[in-house]
Amino acid sequence: MPTSRKLFLLTALLLSAAWVHDASADKKTVCTITVNSSNEKETFRRYLPADRYRFVELVERGRPDWLASACQQGVRCDVLVISGHYDGRDEFYSDQPGVREFLPVEEMERASCSKSCSGLFSRLKEVYLFGCNTLNPEALKRISPEIGRSLVRDGHPPAEAERLARSLGSLHGGSSRDRMRLIFDDVPVIYGFSAKAPVGPVAASKLGGYFRAGGGAEVGGGRASGRLLGAFRPSSMTVSSGLKDSDPLAGLRRDYCRFSDDGEPLASKLVFVHQLLGREMAEVRTFLDRIEKTMASLSEADRRTDAVAGVLDEIARDEPARKRYLAFARDADQPSIRARMIKLARELSWLSADDERSELAALIRDRLAGQVGPADVELACALNDHHELDGELPVLASSLAPSDTLGRAAVLACLGSDEARTQVLPALTSARDADFEMAQVYLRHRPLTDVSELRAATMEIARASDAKVQVRALDALAGQHLSDPESLEELTRLFPVARTPGVQVAIAGVLLRSDYDSIATPEVVQTLRETRLEPGASPDLVDALIRRLEAQ
Repeated sequence: MPTSRKLFLLTALLLSAAWVHDASADKKTVCTITVNSSNEKETFRRYLPADRYRFVELVERGRPDWLASACQQGVRCDVLVISGHYDGRDEFYSDQPGVREFLPVEEMERASCSKSCSGLFSRLKEVYLFGCNTLNPEALKRISPEIGRSLVRDGHPPAEAERLARSLGSLHGGSSRDRMRLIFDDVPVIYGFSAKAPVGPVAASKLGGYFRAGGGAEVGGGRASGRLLGAFRPSSMTVSSGLKDSDPLAGLRRDYCRFSDDGEPLASKLVFVHQLLGREMAEVRTFLDRIEKTMASLSEADRRTDAVAGVLDEIARDEPARKRYLAFARDADQPSIRARMIKLARELSWLSADDERSELAALIRDRLAGQVGPADVELACALNDHHELDGELPVLASSLAPSDTLGRAAVLACLGSDEARTQVLPALTSARDADFEMAQVYLRHRPLTDVSELRAATMEIARASDAKVQVRALDALAGQHLSDPESLEELTRLFPVARTPGVQVAIAGVLLRSDYDSIATPEVVQTLRETRLEPGASPDLVDALIRRLEAQ
């Protein structure tokens, strides 16, 4: 072959290779996270040309760490499409049977903040969030009155304290929109919904109309599309953009990333925790959940390392921060927050085990002094799940009159009072809603284990004259997983004389969750079939019970 001919062919091959490389480089990567409906993803794929867009599904079925896997593989997204129900706070999830994959917002934050995953979202131009309330601007948290009081305690004049409290509320209110803007910082366009989003097939239909009208040319351009917003009218679709360095929330993102960056050494995170504890306690309160998670992540081996042990010792010896922290905790308006802060103080070595018990007992005493509700019973039982507060019972009980309310009796029962327990259990069949709620909450933590208690409860339910009372008492009893044959027989005797289908369904619910071997007889099955009221067109719990008993 002549030399000139060889040079011509070589040049042509090099030009062809360069063109192929440039064409590949020009392709935009559309990353999809599909935890529910795939309708939106398939519509994007159908209308966007393959020579200009490549699609990468980040979800790997059966693999829980699929987002981390995408980071490790070096995936870089130009466009991100997330499809899933959104709970408005913590995660995207599916309502499809058998689908276990979900997307925690915390994982999105970790991917956004971590140096080990710096590429995944680094070149994003557009994000499409197909879920309800993904860009809802309403604050998820409200700043409690104790915030202002703590600022006054720290020396701020009342007017300034009020202004600072409002500023903290604005920064830390944590709307869904702000959280998405924090995660997708510097992204020019974020589409989402301020309220209810259309279901997958409807969203796909609207997207199809947008693409047929030429919208495909806009995807990945990094400019908000009035055409797309018009296609989704009158739904609540809206558009926002990621944070810039000049945004008031930029400092908050830096703080969040100090917690979320999985490449940040534990000792460094604890140094940051100590720095936070030196700020206004009102601000520390807004970081409570992140500080709790950081402390909970420490293993015993971590605590023994020189770096971690050194920082923990510095925190433990910080007496000014300790005093301000405990003063804030004791003044907290929400008892659950006060309890969490007390437990965190123990983790920070600011309270001994005895100190912690005393602080929790003081919290319960304060609750007993006011109007006691189901939330107080829940808190008392949860704090004493391992009976560490049983020793506080005599002192707390001595401050109450014998005729005190059922709520106070339920709190004392949570602390181990047998006398108070006998007062609470009959409220399972009370016609008063408030009394029933107290008993229901109590039994979730302190179930019926004594056979005589079980039999008394089932007999009381059978004797109740109000069908509504029977149904809710039976629903509460279903969580007790009955095994006592006499109690089960009492319920089977109640079935044929029940006055409403609801009572019969509730009885079936209890029996399905019990050790029903003793009642699995042809006679019981026949009774269920012949005496059930108004059998519906679709199967219910009674049908399920009959099938189970027949199988036995």
